[in-house]
Amino acid sequence: PKLRDPPRPVPLPRHHLDLVFDRVCFSFREGRPVLEDVNLSIRFGETIAIVGPSGSGKTTLMNLILRFADPDSGEIRIDGIPLPQVRLRDLRRQIGLVTQEPLLFDDTVYNNIRYGSPWATRDDVLRAAQKAHAHRFIVEELPEGYDTVVGATGNRLSGGQRQRITLARAILRDPAILLLDEATSQVDLESEHLIQNVLEDFVRNRTAIIISHRLAVLSLADRIVVMEGGRIIDVGAHEQLLARCRLYGRLYQIQFEDLRESA
Repeated sequence: PKLRDPPRPVPLPRHHLDLVFDRVCFSFREGRPVLEDVNLSIRFGETIAIVGPSGSGKTTLMNLILRFADPDSGEIRIDGIPLPQVRLRDLRRQIGLVTQEPLLFDDTVYNNIRYGSPWATRDDVLRAAQKAHAHRFIVEELPEGYDTVVGATGNRLSGGQRQRITLARAILRDPAILLLDEATSQVDLESEHLIQNVLEDFVRNRTAIIISHRLAVLSLADRIVVMEGGRIIDVGAHEQLLARCRLYGRLYQIQFEDLRESA
């Protein structure tokens, strides 16, 4: 792998100050930039939502926080420390991730929730599942409850069930940084409302970065970052962006129309 731990890693205490993107550029292929000159400072405890058209660089920005890749130029720092200076394990143990296509293993529901938190007790797992509003469907709908094997990539579960299990996994880790990439895209509106209530409480005292086009989830954000063509074109609160950012207004209108049609 191209990404390796530094020979003399800098200790990384639990995140408590800020997460900074400093003139970050990135491309998968030379001459075809995915991110260009991204500058963003996120205070610890702040919830940031990232919106933009498909292909605008939202998920790539999130992947760079996890060091799935390094920027071509510029720097990402956590509490003032550049990410390449810390061990990957030390960085990733502070992060909880829930994606649009969650990864589950061909194992039990219990082990999938506990994955990444080997110290957790069964009571810890059940509490995390209850917070993620996964406990009820696990015990009422799955043939063996928490001992049900979910199949390869979780193919015996619905998309919404998989997302709630991975949300429980993230809650159990108690991360300093929570990354949600369209994490409620496959749940129904009732479940989304319940999960929103969970997140409203869970994001306190941790940094949260949310990629979403769902209006309910955007309401959790302290600031909204609007991206287009790999660049940040505006940052602000919902009402500010509606008043001054044409792209945000268009994205908001599309989602509002979709919501009205599904009602």
